[in-house]
Amino acid sequence: MDSLNMTSPAPTRTCLKSLFALALLLFTLPFLATPVHAERLKDLASIAGVRDNPLLGYGLVVGLDGTGDQTGSVSFTEQSLRSMLIQYGVTVPPTVKLQPKNVAAVSIHAVLPAFAKPGQKIDITASSLGNSKSLRGGTLLMSPLRGANGEVYAIAQGNLAVGGLGIAGADGSSIAINVPSVGRIPGGATVERAVPNPFADTKRVVFNLHDPDFTTARRAVDAINDALGTPEAEALDAVSVAVNAPMEVSKRVAFVGYLEELIIDPGEGAGKIIVNSRTGTIVIGNHVTVGPAAVTHGSLTVTIREDTQISQPEPFTDGVTAAVPDTAIEVTEEDSRMFELPRGTTLSEIVQAINSVGAAPGDLVAILEALKQAGALRAQLIII
Repeated sequence: MDSLNMTSPAPTRTCLKSLFALALLLFTLPFLATPVHAERLKDLASIAGVRDNPLLGYGLVVGLDGTGDQTGSVSFTEQSLRSMLIQYGVTVPPTVKLQPKNVAAVSIHAVLPAFAKPGQKIDITASSLGNSKSLRGGTLLMSPLRGANGEVYAIAQGNLAVGGLGIAGADGSSIAINVPSVGRIPGGATVERAVPNPFADTKRVVFNLHDPDFTTARRAVDAINDALGTPEAEALDAVSVAVNAPMEVSKRVAFVGYLEELIIDPGEGAGKIIVNSRTGTIVIGNHVTVGPAAVTHGSLTVTIREDTQISQPEPFTDGVTAAVPDTAIEVTEEDSRMFELPRGTTLSEIVQAINSVGAAPGDLVAILEALKQAGALRAQLIII
């Protein structure tokens, strides 16, 4: 009996090509499935009603090494210190003047995150209100932090971490690095009261886009409805997208977490040119185009030179020696060059054309304003 041949035949050239094409397709599928500029919904929008709340307080920082508020120019620090001592049974006669060189009055601010619960810790920042030179080494005494409604939502206390440095010499010379009159306490406040949140009170969850855009709102609605399989989302305007959500809190949390991970292809913004008149910074958007236009750029230099000449009279005359001003004015104009911008010129072509004439940032602003006035600039010109 002939033995059986258990070896497989060698793959043909056609088979190898098919396998290579299949491997290439599997490799590129993940890149084809996700748009190039796609982002998660949580990066494009926030949930209505879910926000932080600012807190503000007033307190005293003690234990400073002579760098506190100096008495005489700052009276409220002494008043606060007297009030605190009275609360603890220490009576200071009005005739006794306190010298709180180791004490500084500070304002305290913090941010209370959404859904923060009593007992949780939040970071705080203390800033000097008086003429304290440095808060380094100081300890913040217990201080209440209040919300906009006047209610106390947190209690702050702890040792300050100051990143700045200030040194002064006996001759009045000084040097400062960063700002030593501001310090932070990580986890320096304890939440005492929770802020009511309307997250679970309505039938719908509303996503508010960070940048208003009708195209992005429409695409967000399409992506949500495609993911859910039912038309549960609708756009209220260019900012808000409302989605029907479960009323049970646990299911609503899972539902919103699922929606936040959806991939959205945001719409591209309108063409804008942002000009910072203080720093000379110019940012040109990708969709900025110009119509047919011709631009010339040149510089006119005017030089005025003042000289003084002495006028000496002839001998045996009645004239007197006098100083006579001599003014020379010179006007120099550089060769100006003109460049043409055809219809539909793109961003890179605009930059290359303007750079070719050596325009400075100030000249560039003038060119852009002139193009806008001529009706050739297809973009919003915003000067900040």
